[in-house]
Amino acid sequence: MNALQQSLAIGPAGVSLSQIFMLLALLTALATGALLGRRRSTSVGDTLLNALLIGIAGARILFVLLYHDSYDSLWQMVDIRDGGFQIGGGIATAALYTGWALWRHPPQRVALSGGLAAGVLTWGLLAAAVVAMSELSPPLPDAPLLTLDGETVSLADLARREQKPLVVNIWATWCPPCIREMPVFAEAQRTRRDITFAFANQGENPQLVAEFLHRGNLELDHILLDQHGQLSAAVGARVLPTTLFYDAEGRLVHTHIGELSRATLDRGLKLLTGP
Repeated sequence: MNALQQSLAIGPAGVSLSQIFMLLALLTALATGALLGRRRSTSVGDTLLNALLIGIAGARILFVLLYHDSYDSLWQMVDIRDGGFQIGGGIATAALYTGWALWRHPPQRVALSGGLAAGVLTWGLLAAAVVAMSELSPPLPDAPLLTLDGETVSLADLARREQKPLVVNIWATWCPPCIREMPVFAEAQRTRRDITFAFANQGENPQLVAEFLHRGNLELDHILLDQHGQLSAAVGARVLPTTLFYDAEGRLVHTHIGELSRATLDRGLKLLTGP
């Protein structure tokens, strides 16, 4: 897994290192802006928070515009639980707002510029340190998995046999977001024969998994059992669901933490195969 996409579990939720670093960068920006602003009797906290919120909104709006064909309703478009954000759009939107704020409020310029610089520097240093200490594109893990028939297999074995890009969904039957996204995967597996999809169940027995698939009328290929969590440990997936996207050479090109929608799955598949 890309180093910045390593996940950490916080209760029932999960966050990536990238998200934690963004929070630390925001806190650094707020603290620096407050310190510089106090010396000049001005406050920039609201401006920085507004830039963050406007950036998030811009990233979501651009993503929806790019993948509008993958959404079936307005609710799906505004439901940000699928993690669909176009980071470039968010940065551009936040930058436009910040530029306007710098022009509109001259007394804030020093404090706001200093806070933004401190935040960007914090995120950059943390991200660079983590990436430098890890492999940029780790190989497919050889962790042993079981099929529902009891055959031992690994993702590396599956990739060598299929010779296609591979999407690996790490899931469990007790995980509500895992259940909600299963029909999306079932549809993709039916229509995208150029991609291999594999589903690594976490710690459950084959009878339970088979009954779950039968009750949900889910016809999925490559159901695998990670009974001792060796695969999830190898790829650093501590939050369910987590979906990994490997190219045909076995290189990890994208990771999605949390529930997928058809739009965010399409985004991941586009990264694998191109437009």
